[in-house]
Amino acid sequence: MLSENVRAQVKATAPVLQVHGEALTRHFYQRMFRGNPELRQVFNQGHQHNGQQQQALAMAVAAYAQHIDDPSALLPVLERVAHKHVSLGIRREHYDVVGRHLLASIREVLGEAATDELIDAWAQAYGQLVELMAGMESSMYAAAAARQGGWTGWRAFRVAGKVPESAEITSFHLAPADGGDVPGFLPGQYVSVRVFVPALGIMQPRQYSLSDAPGGNRLRISVKREAAAGGSPAGMISNLLHDQFDEGDILDVAPPQGEFTLDPEAATPVVLISGGVGLTPMMSMLNAVASRGDGRLVRFVHGCRDASVHAMRDHVNSLAERLPNVRHVVFYEHVGPADRHGVDYHHAGRIDLRAIQDQVVLPDADYYLCGPLPFMQAQRRALGELGVPPQRIHAEVFGTGGVGA
Repeated sequence: MLSENVRAQVKATAPVLQVHGEALTRHFYQRMFRGNPELRQVFNQGHQHNGQQQQALAMAVAAYAQHIDDPSALLPVLERVAHKHVSLGIRREHYDVVGRHLLASIREVLGEAATDELIDAWAQAYGQLVELMAGMESSMYAAAAARQGGWTGWRAFRVAGKVPESAEITSFHLAPADGGDVPGFLPGQYVSVRVFVPALGIMQPRQYSLSDAPGGNRLRISVKREAAAGGSPAGMISNLLHDQFDEGDILDVAPPQGEFTLDPEAATPVVLISGGVGLTPMMSMLNAVASRGDGRLVRFVHGCRDASVHAMRDHVNSLAERLPNVRHVVFYEHVGPADRHGVDYHHAGRIDLRAIQDQVVLPDADYYLCGPLPFMQAQRRALGELGVPPQRIHAEVFGTGGVGA
């Protein structure tokens, strides 16, 4: 238990961290990669380039300082981070390296304001955080190894199938190269995939949602080719997977993780709302409900730019035609002359939940959102305005950070 003086010292730095946190974390990452370059292959270098990782860490450090009296308030966020850490193979010993560089960065960036007393207070506070995180992650590692077909760390998987789903998205069907079992997982979870990036000279991991129901002898991920846009470079890993990996090739894969999950045993209605490649975890959820055949109500709402990027259209149409408990609504931002209303799409423009509230506002339903951050925020607001309780809304945003308001 931290002393009152230590907690006061840490809380007093929260305003400073809110203003200068990103400069601190940028300094920290540069320092750590310089001193421990082997960690570059653990962290997403794309997020380092665009500043997402620095910003996310700065926000996390400031939030921890604010809640130092009761860190349990941060448990939902810490759980999400723990799943990411386990998926990336981060272990207890990595925290010691991170802590050394983080404390040194606080001293170097804050200068005279970083007194010995303050550094000691942050050392104790960081130690408390480590024990909390390491405990959570130890349990997750044990659970991953204990399940049938489970493992920890990296395992070789063979590309058993490569299927184009749209102009941008391709599915990779992955089978264990060792011939062993595939573990079960919860619909909505993801796996980390690791490949060698020649341009960087190191391995790089990325997380991809599992896009099919659990219970098969393969894992399926559906990867969007990320093009350069808005000053951001093209996605290193997504383009490598699309261009250089074919059937028979080997990928390193970590065990399924993630807390954005659907309870497949529940009977309450479920509304799945996705934008673009955000449909990938929704496909896992949809297929899981459909495979049970118990009549659980599903509403599948999807929005995309146009028909060329509408992935898995025929499969969803088939389920909706075959199963009376499944209904789908599709929005195209741009409708082409060949697009069939009522078949390819149902509404022109971006998703407007108010326009279809009679179809999606269901008693006791759970709502799952996935897509770009602005999309997520807009759908959360719309659901709130339609009277959906916040506890019924579950959101997943790809990359670092959270959904927020």
